[in-house]
Amino acid sequence: MNILTFDVEEWFHLLDNDSTRSEEQWRNYEVRIHENMERIFRILEDTDTRATFFVIGWIARTYPEIVRKIAEKYEIGSHTMNHQLVWQQTPEEFRQDVDSSVKFLEDLTGKRVRAFRAPGFSIRESESWAFETLHDLGIEIDCSVFPAHHAHGGFPSYGKAEPAIITSGDARIKEFPISCREMGGSHIIYQGGGYFRLFPYHLIKRWARRDSDYLLSYIHPRDLDAGQPMIEGLPASRKFKSYVGLKGAEKKLRKFLTDFQFTDLAEANAVIDWSKAREIKL
Repeated sequence: MNILTFDVEEWFHLLDNDSTRSEEQWRNYEVRIHENMERIFRILEDTDTRATFFVIGWIARTYPEIVRKIAEKYEIGSHTMNHQLVWQQTPEEFRQDVDSSVKFLEDLTGKRVRAFRAPGFSIRESESWAFETLHDLGIEIDCSVFPAHHAHGGFPSYGKAEPAIITSGDARIKEFPISCREMGGSHIIYQGGGYFRLFPYHLIKRWARRDSDYLLSYIHPRDLDAGQPMIEGLPASRKFKSYVGLKGAEKKLRKFLTDFQFTDLAEANAVIDWSKAREIKL
């Protein structure tokens, strides 16, 4: 089962960086989301691929035409309203942020929002209360778990990267964790983000074949934008992770979606026998 997701963000929506942290700062940057989304639409059309789009509420509020176009053909989920790490918010701030994004997306598209992904996969074990909040807000499917240690989150006790049921209090959430692979003592997401751009395609293809039982991929519009400016003041390691491999990324993604058949969360959810899924009690 191969599932394709996109996190709909602008090129400057970098997490944990002082110069790109707030909405006030975002207004100072060049707008590139229109051309980047058009690129994604072409790729999906050319490869006849379905996908789920996790949209930042700020994007929907600022550029509603983009989100309406997504909703014409694809499934939409919430990526919060203001793209902040979960563990940098209080429970009430998180609730308000997600609630506002869900309501805005639903009002804009006329479609129910059932899926959610936290920025940076930032629901950690210490933020398990977030699952109860998501449940209260009508979220049925979550994609926020990184099932290992991770810079922005990490949920090592989750175990194997596979769909499972997370229960916390009265909450019951279907979890689709991000796929990752151990390499050199660290866990990496080779089918999305910087590592997808960094690794040669033949290696990505080999790993994807090994992970054919469950593969959840995620891409940002900026991952395919070779012409984007560089954020000033980033440390060398962050520049490398954010900008390496941009020129060849679109070609690589097209090849990936041609060699493997991907679907969206809605279809994946429909074919899984959840009565046999592992249950994780928090």
